[in-house]
Amino acid sequence: MGIERSSLVERARVHAALGDAARLAIVDALAVGDAAPGELGALLEMPTNLVAHHLKVLQAAGLVVRDRSEGDHRRTYVRLVPQTLAMLQGPSLTGVPRVVFVCMHNSARSQLAAAIWARRSQVPAVSAGTRPAERVHPRAVKVARRRGLHPGRWRPAQIADVVKPKDLVIAVCDVAYEQLPAEARPQVHWSVPDPAPADTDAAFEAAYDEIAGRIDRLAPLVPPDQAKRTRS
Repeated sequence: MGIERSSLVERARVHAALGDAARLAIVDALAVGDAAPGELGALLEMPTNLVAHHLKVLQAAGLVVRDRSEGDHRRTYVRLVPQTLAMLQGPSLTGVPRVVFVCMHNSARSQLAAAIWARRSQVPAVSAGTRPAERVHPRAVKVARRRGLHPGRWRPAQIADVVKPKDLVIAVCDVAYEQLPAEARPQVHWSVPDPAPADTDAAFEAAYDEIAGRIDRLAPLVPPDQAKRTRS
């Protein structure tokens, strides 16, 4: 889960290059297609000397490159470098065979999280609890069905019976995260409020939305385990 400093420095350089409204406008324009510097200036109503300055900064940051026209060889076109833009998402978590969502009772948040993850990612996901309840909370089942999930087979499980050494463990509640010893503490912690004390549909819907939003941000950073897919 550590992030190399070289990666941080590189990403900071890209963010700095984009920290100007004019340069961001150029990047937005190039997201649609390539353009000559003069075309960018006309499109953005920007003087040519200013376009040249901003393109120089963007090129130094590795965000754009110039290619000479195969037609009029005196003309150049500017295009985006998608790989550099992709760096802004942050580093990927590679080599993750499975994701395990954990909360205290494994009766609501972690069950919802595993089901939502299954819709967003090819990486398998399961859930567990530090002190599993006897059953899944009825309101969690209700919300799940309303959102198109299938909770019929959900059963609370003990974390010790579920987690394997290479799993990416995500705690979706503060209690589970704090109760586990340091050596067994989940790598990722999401402080999602427990909807059970309020015991309202609105509280469970809010928990669902919070978890779904976090999964939408994390899932693209956890690519499927290529080695495992090759073996299968």
